[in-house]
Amino acid sequence: MAMEIRNAGDLWVFGYGSLMWRPGFPFVERHHAQLFGYHRSLCVFSHVHRGTPERPGLVLGLDRGGRCHGVAFRVAREEAEATIHYLREREQVTAVYLERRLPVRLKDGARIEALAYVVDRRHPQYAGRLSFEEIVDLVRRGEGISGRNPDYVRSTHEHLVGMGVIDPLLERLTRAVE
Repeated sequence: MAMEIRNAGDLWVFGYGSLMWRPGFPFVERHHAQLFGYHRSLCVFSHVHRGTPERPGLVLGLDRGGRCHGVAFRVAREEAEATIHYLREREQVTAVYLERRLPVRLKDGARIEALAYVVDRRHPQYAGRLSFEEIVDLVRRGEGISGRNPDYVRSTHEHLVGMGVIDPLLERLTRAVE
């Protein structure tokens, strides 16, 4: 499958969690996008942003299989290096994510290659599949340098709803932690 070259030299970034609603970097375009082969999953024990090692929270990761609706941001060529540096500092604090360039489809059908952070299943912070009760417990008590874990879940859920995307787990979890 050939990637369409749109604005060659610019950087595309795929966001599926807090990057959707708090990117933290300058961008020129923002599009609803889909990534195939991965799905959004609350599968990462947060030891920094939404929890601590003693009281971990739970954050999203891209895990194998399925598809994921999210946001693709186009970053101008002259901002690419600074954006990658920023994202590595933000997303790689504990090296639980693997940095990848993945094919993404924009809502208009265009295909681009985007920088994305995929969960490393071998990392000790990989939570895998947890019961709903375990997820609720971790999210309710999680708080880290970026704030309370329930706020992270709520903001992600609200952003997805605003895009017309229903995530049944985030919807149910948002109600459970209110």
